Amino acid sequence: MAGSTVEPKRIDDGTARGDVPAAGGTRSVWEAVMQGSVEVAVRAYESLAAPQRERVLEESSGVPAQTRSTLVEVLRRARDFAGAARLLEADGAYAIAAPLHEQSGALRHAAETWLRAGERARAAAAFERAGLMERALELYQALDARESMAQCLTRLQRPLEAAAVYRELGNAHAELECLRAVPPGHPRRREAVLRMSTLLDALGDSWRALVLLTDAMQESPAARENGALQAEHARLLRHLGLDAGVAEPERAPPPVDGYEYLKAIPIFGELSMADMKDLFRMAQQVLIPEGTTVLEKGARGTGLLVLLDGTVDVYSGPGPDARLLNTLGPGAFLGEISLILDGPTSAHVRARTPVRALRVTRADFQHFLETHEAAALRIFRLFTENLAERVRALSA
Repeated sequence: MAGSTVEPKRIDDGTARGDVPAAGGTRSVWEAVMQGSVEVAVRAYESLAAPQRERVLEESSGVPAQTRSTLVEVLRRARDFAGAARLLEADGAYAIAAPLHEQSGALRHAAETWLRAGERARAAAAFERAGLMERALELYQALDARESMAQCLTRLQRPLEAAAVYRELGNAHAELECLRAVPPGHPRRREAVLRMSTLLDALGDSWRALVLLTDAMQESPAARENGALQAEHARLLRHLGLDAGVAEPERAPPPVDGYEYLKAIPIFGELSMADMKDLFRMAQQVLIPEGTTVLEKGARGTGLLVLLDGTVDVYSGPGPDARLLNTLGPGAFLGEISLILDGPTSAHVRARTPVRALRVTRADFQHFLETHEAAALRIFRLFTENLAERVRALSA
């Protein structure tokens, strides 16, 4: 009869799961689900066409909770992460649904679901991965997650705001990287140049500060006549002994900032410049006194350490009879495996001299991976290749 509807048949297995719908091709799925035969249900679900799979999801709204739970497991094993997340979200299981949305690639939906679960940090990271930087920034600000705030501001091309956050954090090299992004002609360009000059001078690179100021003063007539730039330029000339016709002294090499060392680490070998700069800004410079234990054998790894100045000794263990395995200096790195694998440290490392180094913590690196998906894929591939090469070398 025209306009009439046909109710789907329902099947009953006589259990507490009760009656469930079974319309057309979905019957085989529901029979297996009701019987608890998950693998059978998975194969039946995978054999359905897209409209039939959608019908299963629609039919699930009227089934008992136990049956829906079994169906969720079926969908997860069938890799229909979006479908499983949809059912869980409908049941209010937001914290379980959100990572399934991430696995399905629905990052914006994942972020919104993390918010419903009360997980603001996870929501912010998902928004950042989805490219929704303003939403991510709002959450990072609410959480006072200043490192993440600065990264977001940088990616939003708001370098002066990012630099201000890094200044509060005491991360001079990250602040400097942000200030370099302030272009000529920007209303606050001279302010940025003066701050960069101060930072470079404090880091022992007064020559670069002088070159920076000289170049900045050539950008416009107003810059050449700016009193603050002129005063800083004159101060640096005096500091370097170049005023009053004094002969130019021999230039000392500029201090190493560690960017080239970080870039040379094999697992970062395919990162883009933008990703590499983001990782570099995440690193913190640390000073380690002579005799300090840098890595303790058997302890959980805490992240990557890249040596800038000084040397460390690598021992077979912590005891007085431990063998000296190696001595490492500037450019060497330790702990890169702990960035990815959460396991015990295999050697004992102690500072032979005072050491200046870059540190990337495991927690910060995990956040980097979560918010830089393309970079994460490259890092994991190179990590796997390098690990396989080590295994082959040990087996030879």
